Amino acid sequence: MEGRYKNFKHWLEAVWAVIINGYPARKLKVIGVTGTDGKTTTCHLIYEMLKAAGKKVALVSTVAAYIGDEQIDTGFHVTTPDAKFLQLLIKRIVETGMEYLVLEVTSHGLDQHRVLGCNFMVGVVTNITHEHLDYHGSFAKYKATKMKLLRMAKHPIFRYAKTRIKVTNPALAGEYNKYNIGAAIAVAKIFNLQFSIIKKTIDNFAGVPGRMEEIKLGQPFRAIVDFAHTPNALEQVLKTLSAQRSAHKKLILAFGCAGLRDHTKRPMMGKIARKLADVVIVTAEDPRTEKLDDIYRQITAVGGEVFRVDDRQLAINKAVSLAKPGDIVVVTGKGHEKSMCFGTTEYPWSDREAVIKAIGKYAN
Repeated sequence: MEGRYKNFKHWLEAVWAVIINGYPARKLKVIGVTGTDGKTTTCHLIYEMLKAAGKKVALVSTVAAYIGDEQIDTGFHVTTPDAKFLQLLIKRIVETGMEYLVLEVTSHGLDQHRVLGCNFMVGVVTNITHEHLDYHGSFAKYKATKMKLLRMAKHPIFRYAKTRIKVTNPALAGEYNKYNIGAAIAVAKIFNLQFSIIKKTIDNFAGVPGRMEEIKLGQPFRAIVDFAHTPNALEQVLKTLSAQRSAHKKLILAFGCAGLRDHTKRPMMGKIARKLADVVIVTAEDPRTEKLDDIYRQITAVGGEVFRVDDRQLAINKAVSLAKPGDIVVVTGKGHEKSMCFGTTEYPWSDREAVIKAIGKYAN
């Protein structure tokens, strides 16, 4: 009953936000992208393709909101903003003369009516794998929530092939990115974008902050930061990097699992880490009010040797200190995020800056 009341409250708030802002999305062509993994990269690819085609397009993603030359922070750990903030943002997008909006959509955003009134012209589902079962209760309910986007959109896209275009851009490495590109191309075709524009965008794509982002400071090993925080995402990242390393070189992973979130994925991620990485360091990742002992125990539930370093900076330091020439160090779970939550407080944090600091300390 309490859950129904909360959702009704969210619905009322969303309806009110749409009304007082004049239903701004009706003046835009809105492309919504949901899925467990790949949402952000797919959104940014669609945005860049439309932009390259000369369209007046805005983007609201996990990373930030982009309106023309302006970049707006959407908050800590937020993908789909609440309805009040989002409708104000859409109104602003319309007022600046934009005609298209690419919007990243989460299952929470769909369930809590945050995207009510977004008037989706196109809806995209990238994939649906294990995530957020703490919130939805079951995989079936999680999947049903994701599929709501397709019922809201005029053009649903959920069946598409991985791209057949030869991709040489390292920012789009990995088998999973071929599917992200395929989804973006499917959207581009709806808007009749020329193939030359699509191909040029893929070739020149600079990547997304915190998505397979490589830190290059002249060190003799590779250092990668990635947002992977689900079993599927972690597996895809580790498989991609494992295939890129030379023989007899190590893949060193530092990662954790967030507190007060889906507990069932923790042993799954621990198993994947030990199977695909040569060295595994488990550390803090937004523990919130949970004990690190409990999180660590669940990650390592199926056994296997891992290092435990609770302080995330020290964990990254250790990963870098163990790296030899030709090895690959990857830090996953936080990606682009700019804070980490301990207790109920958000503290400034950046995996990218932590890796840079570690390399400066240990790498010669």
